Amino acid sequence: MNPIVFVVDDDLSVREALSSLIRSVGLQVQTFASAKEFLAFERPQVTACLVLDVRMPGLNGLELQRELARGDRPLPIIFITGHGDIPMTVRAMKAGAVDFLPKPFREQDLLDAIAHSLELDSVARQQRAELAQIQTRYDTLTAREREVVALVVRGMRNKETAAELGITEVTVKVHRHNVMEKMGVRSLPALAGMVKRLQPPEGGHRA
Repeated sequence: MNPIVFVVDDDLSVREALSSLIRSVGLQVQTFASAKEFLAFERPQVTACLVLDVRMPGLNGLELQRELARGDRPLPIIFITGHGDIPMTVRAMKAGAVDFLPKPFREQDLLDAIAHSLELDSVARQQRAELAQIQTRYDTLTAREREVVALVVRGMRNKETAAELGITEVTVKVHRHNVMEKMGVRSLPALAGMVKRLQPPEGGHRA
C-alpha cells in the first residue's frame, strides 16, 4: 500500500486545500476535522505522516502529539498554525515534531516536510520490523542459553563462562552453537549487536 498523509485541521477550507495539494503530487491523503476523530480511526499499517493544526476545539495539536507518543506506533508530525509562537514551537519540536510551519506557508515547504517525514517513518517502520524479528528469535532461547549469551557478549571466554555458570566448557560451546543457530548469525559481533538492540535506552524504556 502506498504512503498516506493524514491531515487534522478543524477548518474545512484548509483540509480541502491541503488534500488537493497533497494529491497533486501523487500521495494518498485522509483528512480529519478533530484530534478525537483521528484517534478513533484505525490506522493502516503503512508508511505515513501527520499534518496537524495546533489550535483546535477540544484536544489540541500538542495534546494529540502527546497522546500519540504514548502509543507503540508513533507518527512523524508536521505542525501548521496561524497562531504560532516561539514557546509553542519549542514544545512541539522538543516533543519530536519534524517541522513547524506558520500559516501562510509555501506549498513547496510543506511538500518537502511531508517527503522528509515519510522517509523518516519508512526507516522507523523498517527498524521496528527488524527489532520485532530479533525479539522473536531471542524468545526461542532457553533460560540457560540467555545466561550464556549475556556473558559471551560481555567478552567472556568459554572457560570463564563455564566457571561463572557452573557448567562444563563443552556445554557452553553447545549452547553458543545453538544460540547462533537460533539467532541466525555467524559471528559474535553480530550476536552482540542484536542483543544490544534489544536493550532499552539508558534511563528509559524501549518504544
